[in-house]
Amino acid sequence: MANLTRRDAILAGVSAAIAAVGHAGFPTSLYAQTDVTVDQFLVLSERLTETRDLDRTVAKTLLGGFLATGHGAELQRLAGESFTSFSPLANAIVAAWYSGLYDTGNSQAVADFTGALVWSALTFTKPFAECGGETGYWSDPPEA
Repeated sequence: MANLTRRDAILAGVSAAIAAVGHAGFPTSLYAQTDVTVDQFLVLSERLTETRDLDRTVAKTLLGGFLATGHGAELQRLAGESFTSFSPLANAIVAAWYSGLYDTGNSQAVADFTGALVWSALTFTKPFAECGGETGYWSDPPEA
């Protein structure tokens, strides 16, 4: 039997707590209140952001946030449109994907930090604590 360290016990407890919450803290019944599925929300998000291969887990979290704040009917309408005009909700969806932040109904929360689209839009920077190359890579001027 392997020795269980204090660190292992804490990590196991945190992992269990996260698994117990699931759905970013949103109850499953919240997703049943609308006809918009995660796949439909992904298609809508890809159309609005003009980005492919968005993360499904992040999409589920963002969808939960929009449903929790009472946007189910408008999401259903937006998802059914072939061309989406930029309404305040459409703009909020784009902002959520770029910032990685969403509204829970009580406060703002982070759905994804390092995967937020802002990092691919700002090619001159990267998420905090993410290495950009070998030590001192920043001392040479960028290639033209």
